[in-house]
Amino acid sequence: MTQAKSGDTVRIHYTGTLLDGSTFDSSEGRDPLEFVVGSGQIIPGLDAAIPGLAVGDKKEVNVPCQEAYGPINPEMRQAIPREGIPDEVPLEIGIQLQMQSPDGQVLPVTVVEMDEATVTLDANHPLAGQDLIFNIEVTSIN
Repeated sequence: MTQAKSGDTVRIHYTGTLLDGSTFDSSEGRDPLEFVVGSGQIIPGLDAAIPGLAVGDKKEVNVPCQEAYGPINPEMRQAIPREGIPDEVPLEIGIQLQMQSPDGQVLPVTVVEMDEATVTLDANHPLAGQDLIFNIEVTSIN
């Protein structure tokens, strides 16, 4: 039976959960996730769990935050003057917005704090600082 190795294109079905058991993503009802093993297309902790698996194998993979989206980086949070945000942009805690960096890159940010004068935006990935659990099943190896 063929086992996955670096450079193989694999497809997996997966369900990703947080330590509290809540699901943050799943391929259920969708096509399996396809990627090249070892290419950096998926988070390192999940990528490292694939070599040696065969079609039909199921596995629970525990991925610490350092091997997922990294720890929360305080430098990725920034308070900006409230008047710097156009009036038509809805502001509430948890809403996701897009900002443009000085070099033209679009950055997704989340509103994490607000007061009368400032709005604090967080550009960390929403799963930064989280340990993740993936239940996977290998559906194909090429």
